[in-house]
Amino acid sequence: MVPYPTGHRPRRMVGGSLARDVPWHAFVRLGDTIFDGGFGGGALISDRWILTAGRNVFVNKSRQTNKGQNYTIPRVYLGVSDRKLVDSSNEVLVEKVVLHPEFQKTSDWDNDLALIKLKEPVEYSMTVMPIPLPERGEDLAEVVGTHGLVAGWGWGVHLTFADRLKYLVLPVAKFEACQKEYNEGSGSLPVVDGRVFCTGPSTFTENVCFGDGGGAFAVRDSTTGRVYAAGILSYDKTCTLRTHAVYMKLSAYLPWINSVMREDSEVYADLRTKYFNKMYSLQVPN
Repeated sequence: MVPYPTGHRPRRMVGGSLARDVPWHAFVRLGDTIFDGGFGGGALISDRWILTAGRNVFVNKSRQTNKGQNYTIPRVYLGVSDRKLVDSSNEVLVEKVVLHPEFQKTSDWDNDLALIKLKEPVEYSMTVMPIPLPERGEDLAEVVGTHGLVAGWGWGVHLTFADRLKYLVLPVAKFEACQKEYNEGSGSLPVVDGRVFCTGPSTFTENVCFGDGGGAFAVRDSTTGRVYAAGILSYDKTCTLRTHAVYMKLSAYLPWINSVMREDSEVYADLRTKYFNKMYSLQVPN
């Protein structure tokens, strides 16, 4: 996360300061790579499944002929707010990784999603709680100006990773503006199409940065009060160099997510908002 400028109060949850926990947020670490600091984020979506960015489990140096299908088993931790306190007590063991079958099909950022299945169900608590996925026909990611919350331990202005989990409240940006920025650029950039959406910087020009990728963009439906993950952060190299961050739009990937989980006879947790809000105090804006 790129912090707020000196002299400005950060636009963060829970009384305007850093919240203690984002209970669905996972710390996903690759032990054999220094790519993006060797870690990223993820979102717990049931008692045995975590959704993350595909590149968080993909190791470039192991790529052979089948582009996009080489992955490593990450180490995953839940209930963590301080990166220095990561240890075996909050580690959850991984059974398998399922990359999207068309990950990196035509570009480095295509279909940037992976599902991580845990060996054992996790026990829910104040600090470990899944976030629901969108329901059919429910997609605030398409509503410009919708504010959502994204968390991570990514780079700050001092070019170091955060020790404490940080939070930003960012608005959904105009699709055309984001498309223009990236589709007219050069180098390894995401393709902005109907499978993604973008956010702009916060009021204080905060933005996501290296190491934040894989975290959920959490929104609240002002009509129903339901909180859910509208997207997974893919292109987190925004920092201060670009205006828009790019996310995989989860409404576009529900068929794939559900098919993978059904194959293992799993049903993701559809937590109703009343119970969701009762368990912890973190509030996602309308």
